[in-house]
Amino acid sequence: MVAAENTIYVSEKAKSKVIQLMEDAGIANDSSYFLRVGVVGGGCSGLSYKMDFDNEVKPMDQVFEDNGVKVVTDLKSFLYLVNTELDFSDGLNGKGFYFNNPNASRSCGCGESFSV
Repeated sequence: MVAAENTIYVSEKAKSKVIQLMEDAGIANDSSYFLRVGVVGGGCSGLSYKMDFDNEVKPMDQVFEDNGVKVVTDLKSFLYLVNTELDFSDGLNGKGFYFNNPNASRSCGCGESFSV
């Protein structure tokens, strides 16, 4: 992946899983819903990722679309997430979403927290 602009990227596997989860939640056909990602304090490396579905864009939110998925984050989180790729793994070593974050100087073994 080559960063062409300051954005948040979504892999093909992550896109498929997001669509499936939106269908499971009954919001797949409601275009007002999007994937909200963010960074919060906590975790063994200092910062943790969070994800949820939302349908309300706040005034300072940054809005992106990659691979057909609308992604929204608050401005503070975006400073940590710029040019990060959201991916999904269903392998034996761990199942779930994870962030390929070029800004993280280190991350923990579970991959759920990081520091810059």
